Amino acid sequence: MKKSILKSVIILIACSIMVACHSTNCLTIKNQEQMFTDEQIKEAHIKVKSGADFPTYIQDLKKLGVTYYETFVADGHTDYYGANDYKTTSPAKYEALAIAETSDEEQFKADLKAHQGGKTDYPTFCNDAAKSGVKKWAVCMDEMTCTYFDKSGSKILVEEIPQ
Repeated sequence: MKKSILKSVIILIACSIMVACHSTNCLTIKNQEQMFTDEQIKEAHIKVKSGADFPTYIQDLKKLGVTYYETFVADGHTDYYGANDYKTTSPAKYEALAIAETSDEEQFKADLKAHQGGKTDYPTFCNDAAKSGVKKWAVCMDEMTCTYFDKSGSKILVEEIPQ
């Protein structure tokens, strides 16, 4: 009788361990499924022809699971962040640009407005940003903001992203 009970307890424990391991594997797989790839980001970015396409691009990134990203004007590389400390970095997109030492907020705002209106392409916008002293911009999906920074790390401009 004791052997039968012991055997049942061992089987029950073994089944519990198997279920727990399977649950952990499912969670890992589920989390991996939510992670975005560089290829998915490229596919979303290909659709962007001007600043007018930016809000749609942001919605596409949100659907992929991107929670935050930073684009560096000097070479165009971007660091993308997701849940569970996930991060991927895109390669440089162009030859290095010199970032002006001092920022020109008014000129940058004018260049940004032109870009958002579809009057300039992405490379032109990046060149204009570098000349205006913009080091990077950071997009926060939760707040739906895009913040532009100068070389010292000071905020030049914070914009709300249209939804």
